[in-house]
Amino acid sequence: MRNIINNAYNTSNANGASTANNAHNGTTNSDFAVSVTGLTKAFGDVNVLQGVDFTITRGEIFALLGSNGAGKTTTINILSTLLKPDAGNVTVCGFDALLHAEKVRENISLTGQFAAVDTMLTGRENVVLIAKLRGIPKSSEVADKLLADFGLTDAANRLVSTYSGGMTRRLDIAMSLVGTPSVIFLDEPTTGLDPEARLEVWRMVKNLANTGTTILLTTQYLDEAEQLADRIAILHAGKIIANGTLQELKKLLPPAKREYIEKQPSLEDIFLAITHNTRSECDERDEQVKHSKEVA
Repeated sequence: MRNIINNAYNTSNANGASTANNAHNGTTNSDFAVSVTGLTKAFGDVNVLQGVDFTITRGEIFALLGSNGAGKTTTINILSTLLKPDAGNVTVCGFDALLHAEKVRENISLTGQFAAVDTMLTGRENVVLIAKLRGIPKSSEVADKLLADFGLTDAANRLVSTYSGGMTRRLDIAMSLVGTPSVIFLDEPTTGLDPEARLEVWRMVKNLANTGTTILLTTQYLDEAEQLADRIAILHAGKIIANGTLQELKKLLPPAKREYIEKQPSLEDIFLAITHNTRSECDERDEQVKHSKEVA
């Protein structure tokens, strides 16, 4: 299993190195909506990101998996220009996130873990407000179209405080689409939703991808990544330790055993196996360092 981890990590590093070379040469790949190389971020003595590398192709659903504290939200905040990295290069829609933050913001939208809606307003008023803040002409027409696209026409004039969890999340995503952003960051969009509401959000995400929108999805729900993502990256201890399609990640584990039925490893099996072994190696190194200090 250690070889599996090393191979996956080396492949991820090789891909990142190729992207870094392109950035160094001043060239960009127009197929990439997002490009991240060597991304690091620390808060005090805590190193949250320790050299993160990945790219996202235009029109792709890219899932970033990780446990609590793995650095998923920190990564999203850096990509959306809410947070500055300590080091590394971030390009979104062809714009450097540090040098051209305003251009990046013009092309993206961010939906956080909790719905950013005003419950004292109606659904329609919420969308109109965002449209006006973004300077979108004909804000009322824009709001009516988005509400219709997300199946909220009948509830448009109701206070959001009367909405269900699924309806609120749908409204939240509809608001994020004001101005037709090229890239949408969805930070754990189904957290706290019931199964039916989760399925509603899944359908919306798939529909957005079908229209050519690029989506970066962070989630702790492994089945969600299996259902939605074109590619999946696993962020653990501040680094991407695996990156690929679901089928590619399944190949990191030994072939299925044939007994009475054939059981292929699920994404959950892959995630737990990779993170457990990486954690075990870290624990071993900590013990070695501790022992060396005691001997000294």
